Amino acid sequence: MNSDISIVGLSLQIALVATGVTLPLGMLIAWLLVRKQFRGKFALDVIVSLPLALPPVVVGYALLWVVGTNGWIGQLSESLFGTTLAFTWIAAALAAAIVSLPLVVRSFSAALAGVDPRLETAARGLGAGPVRTFFTITLPLAYRGVIAGVLLGFVRALSEFGATIVVAGNIPGRTQTVPSAIFTRISAGDTDAAWRLALVSVVLGVAALAIHNWLLKRSANGIESSKGSKR
Repeated sequence: MNSDISIVGLSLQIALVATGVTLPLGMLIAWLLVRKQFRGKFALDVIVSLPLALPPVVVGYALLWVVGTNGWIGQLSESLFGTTLAFTWIAAALAAAIVSLPLVVRSFSAALAGVDPRLETAARGLGAGPVRTFFTITLPLAYRGVIAGVLLGFVRALSEFGATIVVAGNIPGRTQTVPSAIFTRISAGDTDAAWRLALVSVVLGVAALAIHNWLLKRSANGIESSKGSKR
């Protein structure tokens, strides 16, 4: 039971770190895709969405080359800290972040697209800078969609298995997450332990998705109410 608690704790830690990475990065990419016109916009959209079309093991294998001994990040980490990032919980968090990023960007893009750009233009006309406009106008109007995207990314990061096990392994107490622990328990024939961890996954996933759907519903109702008031 103690080992199960530590596995769940490590999984939550990895998912939270992955979410912390995707939040600012996903917001920046979503803002560029929704609000800006620039050369290479289509390429950026394709690159960000690529993990949705690739098997997670391919993402993990590519990341392993980057953070391993042959990659520049791995070599930099080895020169600074004496070890690479491969087969660490940090590598697991990076893998989870990359796999969940497309979902986060799509959710953020939908949230930002629902904000009337004329309100941002008016704020800029009154002297507000781009950063102040974003935090006082754009974000408050899109916050429900943003929170929904964060929750969706968190659930995806929490359930990641393929990319994580390739780049971080399945080391008990170090990189073993709930999905990899379930796989290990099933392989060992310990069905009781596998079902316990599966139940934990279901509870966490249902709770996060329930909040996600509730926020989306409130956001949709808010948009409909605003349209009705304008009429």
